[in-house]
Amino acid sequence: MPRSNNDQLPATYVASGDWPHARLAEDAPVSAHYGQAFARNLAQAMATSDIGLRALGDKAGVSHATISRLLRGMVLPDMGTLARLETALGADLWPGLTAWTERESD
Repeated sequence: MPRSNNDQLPATYVASGDWPHARLAEDAPVSAHYGQAFARNLAQAMATSDIGLRALGDKAGVSHATISRLLRGMVLPDMGTLARLETALGADLWPGLTAWTERESD
C-alpha cells in the first residue's frame, strides 16, 4: 500500500525503546508520530474495554490481523477502519495534532 511522501511504516522510526512507547528518531515524519499515538490510544481503549483482538475484530468488522498490525505500528488505519474501531470501542482513537505537538516533550 503506498504511503504519503514515501514514509516508512511507523514502527521503523523507533530510535530506542519498545513500540508504541518508544522514542522516535529525530527525523521521523508526522505519520510515524500519529501512528504511534494511535497505537497507544487503541491499546488503552482495548484495555479499558477489556476486549481482545478477535472480539474487537468481530465487533468492528476489522480482521484481528489488521488490528494487530495497527498496534505494532506496521500499518496506518484507513478512514473506514478508524471509524469502525472508534465506533466499536466508543472511544476517540485518532490523536490529531496532539501527536505532533507532544513529540517535543518526549
